[in-house]
Amino acid sequence: MKNKFVKSTFILIVGGFITKIIGMLIKIVMTRLIGTEGIGVYSLVTPTFMLLISLASLGLPVAISKLVAEDNRNNKNLVFLCFPITLFINLIIMIFLFFFSGFISNNLLHEPRIKLSIICIGFVLPFISISSVLRGYFFGKQKMVPHVVSNVTEDLIRLIVISIGVPIFIKKGIEYAAAFIVLSNIVSELTSIFVLFFFLPKSFKIKRSDLVFDKRNVRDVLGISLPTTGSRLIGNIGYFFEPIIMTFFLLKSGYSNSFIVTEYGVINGYVMPLVLLPSFFTLAISQAIIPVISYSYSHGDFRNTKLKIKQGIFFSLLIGIPCTLIFLFFPSIPLKFIYNTDLGIGYIRVMSVVCLMHYIQSPISSSLQAMGKANDSMKGTLFGMILRSLVLIIGCSIHIGMWGLVIATSINIIFVTFYDYGKVSKYLKRNS
Repeated sequence: MKNKFVKSTFILIVGGFITKIIGMLIKIVMTRLIGTEGIGVYSLVTPTFMLLISLASLGLPVAISKLVAEDNRNNKNLVFLCFPITLFINLIIMIFLFFFSGFISNNLLHEPRIKLSIICIGFVLPFISISSVLRGYFFGKQKMVPHVVSNVTEDLIRLIVISIGVPIFIKKGIEYAAAFIVLSNIVSELTSIFVLFFFLPKSFKIKRSDLVFDKRNVRDVLGISLPTTGSRLIGNIGYFFEPIIMTFFLLKSGYSNSFIVTEYGVINGYVMPLVLLPSFFTLAISQAIIPVISYSYSHGDFRNTKLKIKQGIFFSLLIGIPCTLIFLFFPSIPLKFIYNTDLGIGYIRVMSVVCLMHYIQSPISSSLQAMGKANDSMKGTLFGMILRSLVLIIGCSIHIGMWGLVIATSINIIFVTFYDYGKVSKYLKRNS
C-alpha cells in the first residue's frame, strides 16, 4: 500500500505536470486569439460552468474511488449504477439552461454575449460526467496511468481544436469564439472516454449481476457523493455568485463595465492560473491519497492514515514554497514568459503568499472525504463561502476596485484550510 501511494503520486505528478504545461499552452493560445476582453467574457462563463460540472457529476467520482478502494463489493455494479443517475441529472440541467440562459446572462451576469456559451454548457456536461465516473473507478483501483494518458490526450486534442476553431469563430464575434471554446470540451472528453475504455482489462466482462439494482450500493454511493457534491456545490455556488455580486456592487460604486470585465479577465485569465500552477502537484497528491486513506482508515490503521496525511502536506509544501518565492519576488518573469504581459503583478504578489495555504488545503480536504467525513468538509466550504461573499460585498463597496475580490478570496482560502485541518486532527486524535 505504501509503495502504491508513492508510485501513484509520482505518476500523477508527472502526468499533472504535462497536462499543466498543455493547459498553459491552451491559456496562451486563447489569450492571444481572443484577447483580454475575450478572456474576460469567457471568465464570466467559467463560474457557471464549474458549478454545473459539480452538480452534474454529483460527487460520484469520489464515491466510486473510495468504495472501490475498500474492495468489499461488486465494483462494476457501482460504476453502472452511476451512469443512469448522472445522465438523468444532466438532462434536467440541459432543459434548465435552454430556458434560463437568457436570464442568467442578461439579469445575473449582465453580459448578453455569454448566453450562447451557457446553452453550450448543457451539451458538454454528459461527456464530462461519464469520463469522471470512469476515472473514479481507476483511482479506486490505484491505476493512475489510464487517468494520466486520458488527461494528456484530452488536453492535446482540446489545444488542437481551439487552435483551429477559434480563429474561424472569432470573425463572427467574441460570443461565438467563447461558445466554441466551451463546445471544444465535447471532442476532448470523448477522446478521454475512449482512452479509458481502452485501458479496461481484456478479461473485463459484464455479467447480469453487474447491472442489477443494488440498494446497498446506491445507499453507500449517495451517502458519500451527496455531501461531497454539497461541498463542491457550495464552493461553486459562491464562485457562480462571485461575478454577480462583484459586478453589482462595483457598478453601484461607480466603476464601468469595461473596467470590471478587463480587470476580472486579468485576475482569472492571468493571475489565478499562474499562482495556482503548482496545484497540479497538490491535485496529484489529493487524488492518490483518497484510496490509500480510505483503505487504511476503514481497516483501523490510524497510524498509517496519519503518516500519509503528513506526507501529503509535506510534499505539497515542498513544491509550493519555491513557487511562492518566485511569484513573490519575480512575478514579471513568469507573467511575461507565459502571457506576454505585465498586467496583474500586484495581485500576484498578494495571492502567491495566500495560495501557499491553498496548496495544502487540497490533500487535507481529500483526507476528510477518504475518512468518510465529507459532511465536515462541506460545512467548512459553506462557512468559507459565506465569509467570502460578505467580504466581497464589503470590499466592492468601499472603492478599492478588484482588491475586494483578492481579499475575499484570500480570507476564504485561509479559513477553509484551518477548518479542515482542525477536523482531521480531531478525528485522528480520537482514534489514536
